[in-house]
Amino acid sequence: MANVILVDSKDYPIGTMEKLEAHQKGVLHRAYSVFLFNNNNELLLQKRAKGKYHSSDLWSNTCCSHPEPGEHLTTSAQNRLLEEMGITTSLQSLFSFTYKTKFSNGLIEHELDHVLIGRFNASPLPNPAEASDWKYASLKEISNEVKENPEAYTFWFKKIYKRVFKYILLSNIF
Repeated sequence: MANVILVDSKDYPIGTMEKLEAHQKGVLHRAYSVFLFNNNNELLLQKRAKGKYHSSDLWSNTCCSHPEPGEHLTTSAQNRLLEEMGITTSLQSLFSFTYKTKFSNGLIEHELDHVLIGRFNASPLPNPAEASDWKYASLKEISNEVKENPEAYTFWFKKIYKRVFKYILLSNIF
């Protein structure tokens, strides 16, 4: 498995650790979440593959992962987007936040998560080991679905989607 970048609360790197060990110990590390919107401002969602070691078979944002030591955050996100969803597009940073949650299998996510956004208007080509399904959905559809069926979405997605949507609606970022 890959290593993650351990960080302090200000995102200053303080070391590295194997990814699974970091999730077993709940150590704060750098991560990113990618949100891709089409020209109708519909978000491209992915359903995480059943084989994922946590949050499997749940709907989430377009892509998420961790940069490896020495890897630039945006470059890592673009590489992972290609690997997970078969997508190449430019990305821009929106905001970052920290969260911590414990999963039923004992793993702990404690991440300083950088949220990146971009545009994409085609059908993705998901890697079945990463994503079992995908869909474009409007902000209203997603808000209603999360309200009616919150257990179908990942923890971090529920934590950040309203903030991302608000930014999309209030800005001329694209």
